[in-house]
Amino acid sequence: MDRRSFNKLLPYTLGVTMFPFSTNAGNLNHSLDSHGIIGHGDFRYKVDTQWGVQDSGKIPVNDCHEMVQDKRGNLILLTNETKNNVLIYDRSGKVLKTWGTEFPGAHGLTISQEGEEEFLFITDHDRNQVFKTTLDGRILMTINYPHETGKYEKREKFRPTEIAVAPNGDFYIADGYGEQYILHYDYKGTLLNIFGGRGDSGQFFNNAHGICLDNRNKDNPTLLISARVQNALKRFTLQGDYIETIKLPGAFISRPVIDEENVYTAVLVSKMPWNSESGFVLILDKNNEVVSAPGGGHPSYENGNLNKLVQKGNTFKHPHDVCIDADKNLYIPQWSSGKTYPIKLERI
Repeated sequence: MDRRSFNKLLPYTLGVTMFPFSTNAGNLNHSLDSHGIIGHGDFRYKVDTQWGVQDSGKIPVNDCHEMVQDKRGNLILLTNETKNNVLIYDRSGKVLKTWGTEFPGAHGLTISQEGEEEFLFITDHDRNQVFKTTLDGRILMTINYPHETGKYEKREKFRPTEIAVAPNGDFYIADGYGEQYILHYDYKGTLLNIFGGRGDSGQFFNNAHGICLDNRNKDNPTLLISARVQNALKRFTLQGDYIETIKLPGAFISRPVIDEENVYTAVLVSKMPWNSESGFVLILDKNNEVVSAPGGGHPSYENGNLNKLVQKGNTFKHPHDVCIDADKNLYIPQWSSGKTYPIKLERI
């Protein structure tokens, strides 16, 4: 997450304590149960804070924003550390390759497949641009600020945070730190549509932080978009028509991630004022009900409404994304966490 944007969006003093360490040893895991496990129901996990730790003098990270997995099983991490913006891990936590020195505002990372080849989409809110690259970092397409829409008076107003890619190659950009619009492009990079914008009612956003293609209904895929400050996910058609709001009280969420019938999302913070040891993970079922909150309290409903979610202990410090591997293990990169590397949650 971008600190300047968060300060602007949330009217309170941060009070964040920055730590000089570059390992994950600072996570005390006070939310572990008596068996050393976090989570609820069928979604319970053993915490491994050392999985991705590297020599910070050789492979440093700053804010670890997002992770994806390629078809070979490698895990790709995006950080705004310009000595190496992208770290490619194998499943054991070994770094196979690094690349990228040109993305100071690296934030959103999405992987797509065209035929047999995979590509990455990267948002950089400091450069006010979106990039399509090969897996080894060759830039294939650059999307600049959408001046043709008439919605942006200058380039600096466009501060994109996330991308979702449709099966036909169309892609959607969430301008989560900018003017809160969702921009729909075809596979060539031609703008087709713009919707959303700043506001509090259903079709508008307050921090449209993340977006994904929800293809759980294969016959009718939709867009699932996070409205972080509103503590909600919002669903839209691929044409930009508002459908519904899924309320997640107490959860300042990052992007939604679909895996089979479930939705996963990282909760950056869980309460105000700002808590320097904050956040957890949410897992929703096929009915979009929260069934587990690793690092948080047990989720519960009353009269069909989700009770306010809270952090339990301090397993996490500002988790920013969730990546799920083939064995249903989770990998959690974190923002403003003292330059820590991703945490692995081993599914049990």
